[in-house]
Amino acid sequence: MTDICGDFRRLVIAALEDLIGEGALPRELPLSRVAVEPSREAAHGELSTNAAMVLAGPLRQNPMALAERIAGALRGRELETGDYRGRGFWVAAVRPGFINIRLAPEAWHAQLRAILAMGTHFGDSDLGGGERANIEFVSANPTGPMHVGHGRGAAFGDALAALLEKAGFAVTREYYINDAGAQVDALARSVHWRYREALGERVGAIPEGLYPGEYLVETGEAMARRDGRKWFGRPEEAWLAPVKDFAIAEMMALIRADLEALGIRHDLFVSERELIDSGAVEESLAALEKGGLIYTGVLEPPKGKPPPEDWEPRPQTLFRAARFGDDLDRPLRKSDGSWTYFAVDIANHREKFRRGFNNLIDVWGADHGGYVKRMQAVVSALSDGKATLDVKLIQLVHLFDKGQPVRMSKRAGTFVTLREVVEEVGKDVFRFIMLTRRNDQTLDFDFAKVTEQSKDNPVFYVQYAHARAASVMRHALEAFPLEALSDEALAGAPLERLTDPSELALLRPLALWPRVVESAAQAHEPHRIAFFLQEVAAEFHTLWTKGKEEATLRFILASDRELTLARLALVRGLALVVASGLAVIGVEPVEEM
Repeated sequence: MTDICGDFRRLVIAALEDLIGEGALPRELPLSRVAVEPSREAAHGELSTNAAMVLAGPLRQNPMALAERIAGALRGRELETGDYRGRGFWVAAVRPGFINIRLAPEAWHAQLRAILAMGTHFGDSDLGGGERANIEFVSANPTGPMHVGHGRGAAFGDALAALLEKAGFAVTREYYINDAGAQVDALARSVHWRYREALGERVGAIPEGLYPGEYLVETGEAMARRDGRKWFGRPEEAWLAPVKDFAIAEMMALIRADLEALGIRHDLFVSERELIDSGAVEESLAALEKGGLIYTGVLEPPKGKPPPEDWEPRPQTLFRAARFGDDLDRPLRKSDGSWTYFAVDIANHREKFRRGFNNLIDVWGADHGGYVKRMQAVVSALSDGKATLDVKLIQLVHLFDKGQPVRMSKRAGTFVTLREVVEEVGKDVFRFIMLTRRNDQTLDFDFAKVTEQSKDNPVFYVQYAHARAASVMRHALEAFPLEALSDEALAGAPLERLTDPSELALLRPLALWPRVVESAAQAHEPHRIAFFLQEVAAEFHTLWTKGKEEATLRFILASDRELTLARLALVRGLALVVASGLAVIGVEPVEEM
């Protein structure tokens, strides 16, 4: 990977080391805090470093005076990026102590050559160093088809996994099956009701507390075909367990099919029931007890709000969560002797750590926000601080059609299924739109808007940029042989001819793609990729429009072969970076629209 921000950070560190060697700065400095980032405003240069701002405190120096000194040391060095080496940059210290950096066009041209040389691998990073990361996402209860909220978590989790893989992590995608407890008992009773119905019994309306969705009609019929009247007329204790097994298997097949329709596959499925039956819960709590982190006590009810569902006004088995940053200690066992959800989740996360994962990421619905601190506390306790858990909460999706709310599904009964939405708009549109907002913000999804072909539709806008680039390259074949348009040949084009401000305005964000990958991976924020793609698409469409208005800015000029090849190199670079970004999101780049 060639990362111009990383190149400049190394240059800044080298300048600081020069000052240390001269005795102008002390040896012990927190250099790890020094960063180089793209500038927020182009008028201030393309890049900026916080070196003086983060070092002024420890040095007890004026940030502006320190910035001037560091800028002076930088002016004596050379930049090396891609195949370019030289003094093609200018630095300026600005208040209150930042150092702005402006690059000569040659440095950006070198980045374009790197894009053409590396193709869609441009942006790949060794940031993760092969370190293992576990991402648990979706984990919908196996009681029916997935709804749109599950789909948002699925698109987010899979994109985050692909982003971390691009940044050099070894990622495992995990699905935790909540197949124990009252909700799967209710599922089994619902399926048995539909089974009796399939055998011809007049069962009437489905009782309160069971799942009413039409999808269970098919499940009941499937069970009737498999077992005949085997469970008909028998007491619940005889049929509950086998019907439950059948129902869970059928629902998980339904969920897997929903995920496959989105292009998502998990590497590992972990069963809550198997964790309980294997004794993993007892093992995990024994490990905590050995460390003095479990005791019996009575928790005070929370003041000013209803108590959580696992609170009881009697002595309970408690984990010392408050010792690790939680608001209070947490119950592990209910008065009926069964484990709380928290106790089983402890076992689940301990198993992840025992399988060699120190980087744990869970993607949950926003309604689980109150659960975050306790899980982070227990992960820290179980791993002696070696493992970290980052929980990403996914906010709601509001469905509309031409501005009118859409809430009901014919098949599910109470919600619109993910499959219905994907069949209506396509997986690529769905996946992209799910990342057009931060995960912690609610998202409005309007069927009419997400399928319209306009610049107001972000997925169309990005896909159209790739399709336009492909169209340019097809038209170029009329003037050039195929071998002249290979990535290798275009890398040798006279890129110094790319000097127009509109061309450089497109080239700069393309060159910064590796930095976008690393920063998004570090923050666990795949929505940054969607935002970046919209930015570069906008720059390309602007350049395209200018070419329509000004003949001298057209990509293909019959009168200037060299400039044409340089511009084709830029168009091809755009297509490669867009394809690279879309791959992270899980969207196919299109050649024609």
